[in-house]
Amino acid sequence: MNADPPPNRSAPRPVVAETPPNRDTSATARPLASVSARWDRLSRKADLRAKAGLTRVVKLRADAIDLAGNDYLGLSRHPDVTAAAATALAEHGLGAGGSRLVRGTTGPHEAFEADFAAHCGTETAVLYSSGYLANLGAVASLAGTVLLDAHAHASLHDAARLAGGRSDTFAHNDLDDLERRLTALRPALVAVESVYSVLGDAAPLRELHALTSAHGALLLVDEAHAIGTIGPDGAGGVAASGLAGDPGIVITATLSKALGAAGGVVAGPAALRRHLHDTGRTFIFDTAPPPAVAAGARTALAIARRSDSARTELARRAALAAVALGTPIPAAGVLSPPAGDAHAATAWAAACADRGVAVGCFRPPSTPDHRSRLRITVNTGIPAPDFERALQVITEARPPTGETTNPPTPGT
Repeated sequence: MNADPPPNRSAPRPVVAETPPNRDTSATARPLASVSARWDRLSRKADLRAKAGLTRVVKLRADAIDLAGNDYLGLSRHPDVTAAAATALAEHGLGAGGSRLVRGTTGPHEAFEADFAAHCGTETAVLYSSGYLANLGAVASLAGTVLLDAHAHASLHDAARLAGGRSDTFAHNDLDDLERRLTALRPALVAVESVYSVLGDAAPLRELHALTSAHGALLLVDEAHAIGTIGPDGAGGVAASGLAGDPGIVITATLSKALGAAGGVVAGPAALRRHLHDTGRTFIFDTAPPPAVAAGARTALAIARRSDSARTELARRAALAAVALGTPIPAAGVLSPPAGDAHAATAWAAACADRGVAVGCFRPPSTPDHRSRLRITVNTGIPAPDFERALQVITEARPPTGETTNPPTPGT
């Protein structure tokens, strides 16, 4: 006798949909109404921002004298830089094809890291796809408690929040306030910028380093606006302060300013590299920068190292702009004349654009002091007559209003 076949245990049981008795079918519309209301609320908040002059509009880049971008040394179009990028593009293709730990690391990535570390006097450097992600990765990997300068870049403040530990701010460049908070909080990390991205002033790095060292804290210095523009061979504010290679300092930077490229980098002691590779989520889970960008940035770094005359001209132009606009002379190439309220700042920038000059327009919450202002980034790639004409346009277009403090941003 043949045995009965075994039951088919893998066969799915039929599912019978049942409609609950007396079900209110109108309930299915409620989630849709709720979603619609959410978008309506966001639209109302956008309307409030527009009334306050705080709307942000994405515009196609127009032909203009550029005092809004960050290409301080004019290297983004340097023929040697674009040629290096083109060669790497032909060899490696458009994208990296994966994260740095999978298939995304190429020769140009590692060559840039080695050159950047040598340039800044650190033992190692780690390349990221943006300066924002470099800051997020460094702070999240290194921080327990974080203390941040009140004027530090938004990416550093975001990083401290995302790190999940305790964080606090100290008054801008206020060493006494920092010391009080260091004593009370004993943080693992203090984060500052060497040259601040809105006001253009410098951090007192020697004094900051003395304080952090005395309290056993690391000092993270964002060199975004300093690499290529200040320090020996353009090595930045840490090197200019005589602190290059100090094990108590971690450097972060972007490749998108004086190097005219894209990407970010974290540099410091040798142990930092393995730590970021093992624990840095923005390194582990992000696609690597395109090899062509790394190759172009490496060439730009080499050019920046030997561009002392361009740095001298950058400082001269920054001083001219400061005198013309009534601001303090900046530490590098960025300065921000106050513009009154947000509407006045927008009108000032628009008047400059109408006359062929592009300037930045910063309004809360992008400004650390809640004041609306233009942001001028000096560029040595602009011919001198064009730069002088741009300054004339900016001064003539300035609205006749006094400086005021903006109210908090609606909807934030």
